[in-house]
Amino acid sequence: MKFIKATQYNVEFVEKNYQVLTSLLASKNYSSVYLLVDSNTEENCLPIFLQHSGLSIPLEVISIEAGEENKHLDTCMGVWESLSELGADRKSLLINLGGGVVTDLGGFVASTFKRGIDFINIPTTLLSMVDASVGGKTGVDLGPLKNQIGVINTPQMVIVDPHYLETLPGEEYRSGYAEMLKHGLIRDEEYWKILADFSAINTSDIEKHIFHSVGIKNEVVTEDPYENGLRKILNYGHTLGHAIESYFLTEKDKTTLLHGEAIAIGMILEAYLSTKLCGLDQGQCEEIKSTFNSIYPPVDINKQDIKDILALLIFDKKNSHGKVKFVLLEAIGKPVTDIIVEENLLWEAFDYYAN
Repeated sequence: MKFIKATQYNVEFVEKNYQVLTSLLASKNYSSVYLLVDSNTEENCLPIFLQHSGLSIPLEVISIEAGEENKHLDTCMGVWESLSELGADRKSLLINLGGGVVTDLGGFVASTFKRGIDFINIPTTLLSMVDASVGGKTGVDLGPLKNQIGVINTPQMVIVDPHYLETLPGEEYRSGYAEMLKHGLIRDEEYWKILADFSAINTSDIEKHIFHSVGIKNEVVTEDPYENGLRKILNYGHTLGHAIESYFLTEKDKTTLLHGEAIAIGMILEAYLSTKLCGLDQGQCEEIKSTFNSIYPPVDINKQDIKDILALLIFDKKNSHGKVKFVLLEAIGKPVTDIIVEENLLWEAFDYYAN
C-alpha cells in the first residue's frame, strides 16, 4: 500500500480495502460517524464506498445537491443543521465522499461545527484526487467568487481509490487532467511532456501519474502551508482561470465551464503573458497552447465577456494592496510569482487565445 506523508496526515492510495480507515476508527473511538455526499456521488460512488470500506459501524449519510453553484454558505447551513439534528458532538467524525465541492465544503463544515470536529476526505474525481487531496484548504464561494470563505485545516487522512474514476464522465476526467498538466508546467518539464500526449495515457498510467501529481503538490504545500511564498506557484493559470470560471458560472446565456476547462484557458493566457514579461520562449508558449487546445474544446469569449472577466480580477485572493498579482513562467518548470500585468497585455492575451 502506497502513501504520501502530508503535514499531519497521510494521503493513502488504496484498492478495494480501506484497512487504514477501519484502523483509524478503531483507534479514535468516535461517538458517531457521518458521510457527506452530493447527489452524484450518492448514486455513483456510495455503493463503491460501502463495498470497499469494510465498515461495520452505523453510518449516517448527509446528501447535498451537486455542482459548484451549491458551494455556498446556505448549503453549509443545511449540513450543520443535519449534524445537529442527528446528534453530532465534538467527538464525531465527518467523512467527505466526493469531488472538490464536497471535500472543500465538508472540510469547512467540519472545521467550524462545534469549533471543529475531525474529518476524512475521500476524493472521487480526478481533480479532487490531485488538487484537493493535499494542502488543507477548505471553504466555499461567496456568490460567484471562488473560495472566498474558508480556513486551512488538515483532515485525519485522505483516501485515494482509483475505482471512483470509473464513474467519471469524460469532461470531468479532463477537468482534473488540467491540474496535472499544471503541475508539470510549474515543477517538472519531463512530467509535462509525458502528460501532453493525452491520447497515450491509459488507466494504469493515470494511477502512477496521480501519485506523482500529489507528490508535487505536497512538496510545495509542506514547504509553504500558508501561501507566503512557494505555494503561490500552484495558482498558475488560476488568476484569469478563476475569473473566467466565475463569469461563466453566473451568466445565464453562457454554458458553465468546469474548473479544469476554465483553468486550461487561464494557462494559455498566462503563458502568453509570460512571453511578454518573463522571457518564456515563444516556442514553449505555442507548445502550451497547442497541448491544451488538443484536449479542451475552444470557448468563445467576446469583448464584453473579457471586460466583465477582467472586472472580477479585483476579487482574486492573491491580491494585496490593490494589486492583481500573477504567477507566470520563465520556462516550463520555472515559475515566477507576484507579477503585475498591465491591462493592455491582458486584452492581448485573450486575442492570442482566440486566434
